[in-house]
Amino acid sequence: MRPRCRGWCRTLLRLAAVLLVAYGIHLLMGWVVGLNLVDDGRLRVGVIVVFLLAYALLVAMPFVPGVEIGLSLMVMEGPWIAPLVYLATVTGLVLAFAAGEWVSYRRLRRVLADLHLARASRLIEAVEPLSRSERLEALRAGAPAWLRPLASRYRYLLIALLVNLPGNAVLGGGGGILFTAGLSRLFLPAHAIVTVFVAVAPVPLAVWLFGIDLGAWLG
Repeated sequence: MRPRCRGWCRTLLRLAAVLLVAYGIHLLMGWVVGLNLVDDGRLRVGVIVVFLLAYALLVAMPFVPGVEIGLSLMVMEGPWIAPLVYLATVTGLVLAFAAGEWVSYRRLRRVLADLHLARASRLIEAVEPLSRSERLEALRAGAPAWLRPLASRYRYLLIALLVNLPGNAVLGGGGGILFTAGLSRLFLPAHAIVTVFVAVAPVPLAVWLFGIDLGAWLG
């Protein structure tokens, strides 16, 4: 088999695996919604836990919108579940950041080469040997003048803003944004995790503290 064919086969297998995982989680969501949870309290708790774990996995996936699932949980269950949705959202975003932080640049270059994204592959190759300070300086030099303070000095604030930006699915969603942040190696893990905890808090915290019934409000 030619090297190019092998590369395309590996890429197609990876994409198929991602699609199968996403489709399986969506099937799980449909199963959960169809269950009668009124009579069995233990079943109710177990299903909610499964729902939250599936939600966290969806949030972690780039370009897969998962926030709507968290909102639907708060609509169906009321304000009491808001802290659990909050923790699941944080878990998903932290998983995405960790995946970006731990991914091998060599493996990533191989994937990009398989996709014939030569420019992106060369960019990763150029960035790999740089230290964090050198990467930060390169980011400052390449960013528009108006964006340089946010992209460098206030980069953690930028991540928080992007996570809460309406329509951020075009940027990869929360999972894609945090994966890219981890991949850049520009963010200290502890600071990034604190940023995620703060950035995700406003809506679940408001729903929980003020007892906002999203179901009644939307209805």
